[in-house]
Amino acid sequence: MKKLKVNKTIKEINDKIKSGKAVVVTAEEMIDIVGRHGEVEAAKKIDVVTTGTFGPMCSSGAFLNFGHTSPRIRASKVWLNDVPAYGGIAAVDCYLGATEVVEGDPLNSVYPGEFNYGGGHVIEDFVNGNVVKLRAEGYGTDCYPARKYERNITINDLNDAILFNPRNAYQNYNCAVNLSDTTIYTYMGMLRPRMANASYSTSGQLSPLFNDPYFRTIGVGTRIFLGGAQGFIAWPGTQHNPNVPRTPGGVPKQGSGTIAVVGNLKEMNKEWLAGASMLGYGVSLFVGIGIPIPILDEEMARFTAVKDADIYTQVYDYSMDYPKGQAKPIAEVSYKELRSGTIIIDGKKIITAPLSSYYKARQIADTLKEWIEKGKFFLGEPQMVLPSIKF
Repeated sequence: MKKLKVNKTIKEINDKIKSGKAVVVTAEEMIDIVGRHGEVEAAKKIDVVTTGTFGPMCSSGAFLNFGHTSPRIRASKVWLNDVPAYGGIAAVDCYLGATEVVEGDPLNSVYPGEFNYGGGHVIEDFVNGNVVKLRAEGYGTDCYPARKYERNITINDLNDAILFNPRNAYQNYNCAVNLSDTTIYTYMGMLRPRMANASYSTSGQLSPLFNDPYFRTIGVGTRIFLGGAQGFIAWPGTQHNPNVPRTPGGVPKQGSGTIAVVGNLKEMNKEWLAGASMLGYGVSLFVGIGIPIPILDEEMARFTAVKDADIYTQVYDYSMDYPKGQAKPIAEVSYKELRSGTIIIDGKKIITAPLSSYYKARQIADTLKEWIEKGKFFLGEPQMVLPSIKF
C-alpha cells in the first residue's frame, strides 16, 4: 500500500465536530470537490462525507416487550393487528418481522383489492402512534397461568421497542427484468413481459457502502442515521460477502456487503420507516439509512468521490433463472445508465425505474450533514470493521 500524504483519526474529527470546525459534505458534493481539487487536497479540506439510502429492506423487524400482564402470561404465540410475531424468546418479548403477513391471507390482506398488510405496516403504525391490537396465547404454567390476553396498545405502552434489522443497505444489488411472455410479480416489483421494464434498488453514488467499498471505517459500533434517529451497526449483515468481482476502483459489481443495524424505534420518524405492499409478493419495510464516512486520508477521499458512471450491476431474468436458483447475468449496466431512465440490452431499449428513492437518500445525507455540523451527531469508532478483502 502506498504511503499516504494525509493521516487523520476519528478522534481528531470528533474533536473538530465538538468545536464546530468540522467540514462536512454529502457524497454528491464530494464528487465535485475531488474533481476540482484532487484527492489529496480534498482529504485535507474535508472531514466527513455523508451518505444515504431509502428503499425496501425485507430483512428488518423489531424486538418488542409489552410488559407483564395480570395474571401473568408466557406468550408463546403473539399477533399484532393479526400479523404473527415470534414469541419464542421470553414471557412478554417478541420479534416482529417486516415481511410477515396477516395470518392465513398472504396475498389479499385485511384490505382486499388495496394492498397487503404485514409486519412492515405494523412497525409503521407504531411509529405513527396508531393503536395496534395485541393478542397473545400461552400454554399455562405455575408461574405464568394465563392462557390468553388481548389489548389495544400504542408504542408508548411498550416497555421496549428495538428496531433490529439483520440485513440492510446492500452494497449493490441486482437489476431485474422479465424475459417471459407474461407479467410476473416479484419483490423487485411488477416486471412486464419481454423486457418491457427493468427494476433496480440502490441509491448509487449516495449509497453508504459504495462510499467505503473495503469497509475501512465501517464496522460494529459505527453510529448511523436509522429511521430518522441515531442508530448503530451491530454486526455484519446476513449474506455479507466481500469476495465478489469489482471494478478497478474497488466497487463491487454485484451484491456484496451488508449491515445488521439496531436502534430505538421509539425515537424514529414515520418519514423514514414505511410499510411496503408489493403486489403479488407480500410486504416489506422501507428503511432510511445514512452513514457518515470519516475522511482519514486521500484514499477515503477517492472512495467517497465514486460516481454513478463508475458503479455497475448485473441484470438478471427474474422469470426463469432467478427463481430456479440458477441465475446468470444477462448483461451489466452502470447506475448512470439506470438513473437515465433507460438501458439497452441486445439492442432493445428498456425503461428503468428504482424501488429506492434517490430524492429521500439525498434528504438523509443532507440531514446527517446538518446534525454533524450542529454538533448533534458524532462518529462512532468501530470496535470491529466489517469483513473485507485486501485492496
